[in-house]
Amino acid sequence: MNIPTSLRRAKTPVVLTAVALLAVSACGSAAAGPDGSGGEGEKPSGTVRVDGSSTVAPLSTVAAELFRAENAGVEVTVGTSGTGGGFDKFCHGETDISNASRAIEDVEASACKLKGVEYQELQVAGDGLSVVVGKDNDFVECLTVDQLRMIWQPGSTIDNWNQVDAAFPDRELELFGPGTESGTFDYFTEAVNGEEGASRADYKVSEDDDLIVRGVAGSAGGMGYFGHSYYEENKDELKALAIDGGDGCVAPTVQNVQDGSYKPLARPLFIYPKVSSLEKPEVAAFIEYYVENNERIAEKANFVPLGAEQDAELREDLDALRAKRES
Repeated sequence: MNIPTSLRRAKTPVVLTAVALLAVSACGSAAAGPDGSGGEGEKPSGTVRVDGSSTVAPLSTVAAELFRAENAGVEVTVGTSGTGGGFDKFCHGETDISNASRAIEDVEASACKLKGVEYQELQVAGDGLSVVVGKDNDFVECLTVDQLRMIWQPGSTIDNWNQVDAAFPDRELELFGPGTESGTFDYFTEAVNGEEGASRADYKVSEDDDLIVRGVAGSAGGMGYFGHSYYEENKDELKALAIDGGDGCVAPTVQNVQDGSYKPLARPLFIYPKVSSLEKPEVAAFIEYYVENNERIAEKANFVPLGAEQDAELREDLDALRAKRES
């Protein structure tokens, strides 16, 4: 997978509100198969614990809602402590699956190894990280990567739109974005500023993307960034900017993310299942469901579905996960 090279650094977990998805009675499904999710005529039951990226949380939430409609005895909890915070919980044995908007870093992989936690990386969707302004903003439609860097680089003192472009009005620029525990922060800073974690610090920080939405929407000169699904959910209040990565202005659409033309802000999204958790039939069944229905889940959650080659790779990775369990 084409994932930007990250400068590895330790993380300190920040835990935010978890979203509990309680099981409800629903229609029946086919009996679980040889994946460990139960025998003929049996249904899994129990709890699946998921935590991590706030960007991937809506994707896993949709997966859980669809899954529980066919498996009423299973409760799936989805927490949003950020990609880094999620890996910290995961490597300490607190969760079955970690949501991540970037690949696991060396320091996190070492922490998991130290605790004897084995896992498999599964790319389940794509995302076009979106730079947004308020819906009423009528003077900017596109920004270059150089302009984004000028705004967001460490030490930047730009606080007015006319400092970005003289054609823009004299209007205060208010910035909103995720905190350092966020995989979105990691990805954006590396893609725009050339170094993971390199960012100006004087912006309004939140690990809750809904708060970023409200901040940008409520500010005449606001700007923020987050996963594309949050823009789709709030496009009545926000406008997503096209980005010029060197070949002209490109909008963050499904097609542009899939074909790679939305650069450098197109990215893969992952889940990391724990091998030992596959011993629990409910976890094994949920992962199987997630993979088998990845296109439906991505579309329902307003993410970019995998292409054919990515889907084939996902299924190979699922086979690798099964093989680790059996070894």
